Amino acid sequence: MLQRVYPEVAQNAAGQGTESGAAGLSCRYNYDMDSKRTGKAEKEIMKMQIFVDADACPVVGIVEEIAKKYSIPATLLCDTNHVLYSDYSEVIVVGAGADAVDYKLISICHKGDVVVSQDYGVAAMALGKEAYAIHQSGKWYTNENIDQMLMERHLNKRARRSSHKNHMKGQRKRTEEDDVRFAQSFEKLIQMAKSKEGAQSGII
Repeated sequence: MLQRVYPEVAQNAAGQGTESGAAGLSCRYNYDMDSKRTGKAEKEIMKMQIFVDADACPVVGIVEEIAKKYSIPATLLCDTNHVLYSDYSEVIVVGAGADAVDYKLISICHKGDVVVSQDYGVAAMALGKEAYAIHQSGKWYTNENIDQMLMERHLNKRARRSSHKNHMKGQRKRTEEDDVRFAQSFEKLIQMAKSKEGAQSGII
């Protein structure tokens, strides 16, 4: 397991919201790819990667299991308050700060990658980079539904601010059925993404 620590990201992100800072993201992360790889399967593997916004994410294990099944590299991103360890994924630890993990994830994902995040703002930026994105509930983020989801998030934030007047229930406890639903949806997304990206690149 490879672990990287990026304390400087928190400083760059401090004071900036995920949505307001999206336009300024220009950093690209270059992976050291082995130019000697020539097999079609290996080219397809290197083309797609999975990035998980892993802070308090309940589906990391499911993501890794399916990533292993399809031999897709996975990267878990977390801040210093939620340090993770993995026998399969690369772990990137980012200095704690406002939206620091979000900024790092978006800076390293590329077209054709798969992003797992419960943050609608992160999903919107991932879609803007032509990546695929999925919520931990199993719902796919798409260009057709992301605007509505962002509006719902805005309305929910307003509702939470007034929760002192109207008591709101917290999130319900996650169930085994939720995990099964996510696993099925995530695997379907991987299959669709591999097929689509492979067809576009002429691999399949």
